[in-house]
Amino acid sequence: MEEESMNKNICYIVGAGENYGLDFEPERGDLVIAADAGLRRIEEKGIKPDLIAGDFDTLQYIPQGENVLRMPPEKDDTDTAVALKEGIRAGYTTFHIYCGTGGRIDHTIANLQLLAYLSARGMRGFLFDKDSVFTVFENTGLAFDKIEDGYVSVFSWSERSTGVYLENLKYELHDAVLTNSFPLGVSNEFIGKKSRITVECGTLLVNFPKSALGRILSC
Repeated sequence: MEEESMNKNICYIVGAGENYGLDFEPERGDLVIAADAGLRRIEEKGIKPDLIAGDFDTLQYIPQGENVLRMPPEKDDTDTAVALKEGIRAGYTTFHIYCGTGGRIDHTIANLQLLAYLSARGMRGFLFDKDSVFTVFENTGLAFDKIEDGYVSVFSWSERSTGVYLENLKYELHDAVLTNSFPLGVSNEFIGKKSRITVECGTLLVNFPKSALGRILSC
């Protein structure tokens, strides 16, 4: 999916995982959602959330206000998933998820699954870790402007991903097959050229440096 076809506004979701820093400043038209104890992270940053959602078992108190969506503890969705679906309902197609890694590994995996959930619906999510970002896409590509160095890892999220191309990276692939049972694409490297990662049929999970986020040409 070309970036031009997507809603330019961003839905920011802040969870209760490890806080590696909220390095964003929401602009007019963006949506900021605190998922449960993500409210503490947002308040520390001095950002006013548009919506506060969750069962608040981690926050340990119920926030007050018209922008609070309280969910029962016994539910199928995680608090981050609740926040994400509210963002979708509000019309957003691009999601930046902060404080969604570290801490409990099961929640990190759940948030990676949310990236795949978005991709399957023609949307795009970015999950911010300490120094890197995760994203997931299927049957399409991700292009970067010139990046001098840094690691980029490519994994098959689907059982098989065929027609995989890694172009202008240290280790190139051409019409390759990746599977979810062997990490062939781990620890590749940018080499100062415009690069591209594409898949013809399948879903890829890609991890790249935070600094490369602003160098994305199309996705």
